[in-house]
Amino acid sequence: MKAIVIKEPGHVVLEEKKIPEPQAGFVRVKVKAAAICATDLEVLDGNIPANYPLTPGHEWSGNVDAAGSEEDRFWIGKRVVGSNDVVCLKCDACRRGEWRYCGDFEEVGFKRDGAYAEYVIVPAYGLCELPDHVSFVHGALCEPLGVALGTLEKAGAKFGDTLLIIGAGSIGLCILAAAKAMGMQDIVVAAATEKRLGIARQMGASHTIALKDHDLIEEMKKIHPGKTDVVVDATGIESCIQQSLKLARKGGTVALAGYGRGKVMSIRIDDIHINNLRVIGAGNNWNQHKKAVALMAQGLVNIENLATDRIKLEEFEKGLELARKRPDGFVKAVFVDE
Repeated sequence: MKAIVIKEPGHVVLEEKKIPEPQAGFVRVKVKAAAICATDLEVLDGNIPANYPLTPGHEWSGNVDAAGSEEDRFWIGKRVVGSNDVVCLKCDACRRGEWRYCGDFEEVGFKRDGAYAEYVIVPAYGLCELPDHVSFVHGALCEPLGVALGTLEKAGAKFGDTLLIIGAGSIGLCILAAAKAMGMQDIVVAAATEKRLGIARQMGASHTIALKDHDLIEEMKKIHPGKTDVVVDATGIESCIQQSLKLARKGGTVALAGYGRGKVMSIRIDDIHINNLRVIGAGNNWNQHKKAVALMAQGLVNIENLATDRIKLEEFEKGLELARKRPDGFVKAVFVDE
């Protein structure tokens, strides 16, 4: 099979590999769509721990074509998305459904080969059937939508809350889509430039702010004069996090959904202490695939337009370049098998 392989940090190739066989508890999926995520670039650059050589890719959909256990054979032929979390299913964390806390946790696309290939091996227990009327490309975006759903759940966001999202990448835009579906109000999306703010407006953002042209603190005084119920930073940038703490109302919530790339950052603790802020970490999707698929299937969330570029595995260099340079209008490149 064809597979994209990161041989070592900074060295990526397309090569022929043997089609893998699923072990007990796992299935093999014929990949139909696999989206490029910014964290995949971090794996390529060596900034996230990974087992090299590695095939990346954790945003995927496809058809199950083989199962490693007799009890999982009923999945064969089904259209699926699924969790990338490989866990023991026995420890206290797993029993609570907190798979990311499992002591044996590994992740497809990081510690195990992922979906930038014709086939991928994934755990059967994490599968979710994809309805026929939800496209494979849309299905591949269940993973970032799951991150958005998990972020708002952790933040305790609710119907009628005001929301500020800093960052208009795929996670920020997915948070916008999820927030609209759950009835949050007066939603503001702020980003460095206008590159993606047009998409945010099309998706229903009440206000957008280009930080290159406007002062975020001053603009938010006009929009949310009493400050904001929930502020989500989807950038992982120090200055944005610092501003998030100043923009949440007293007793409000700040959710940190951006990857900080291992940097040590400075914040003013009194912004949290004096204002009784609730500050939470909100990485990963925490088994939200079923909920994400349901929202897509019911038409409550449609983020397929975030797949701005559809490419073949052979065009991986183009896809990675797009993900790095992020030209105007670009959100995600998706490998497709059509």
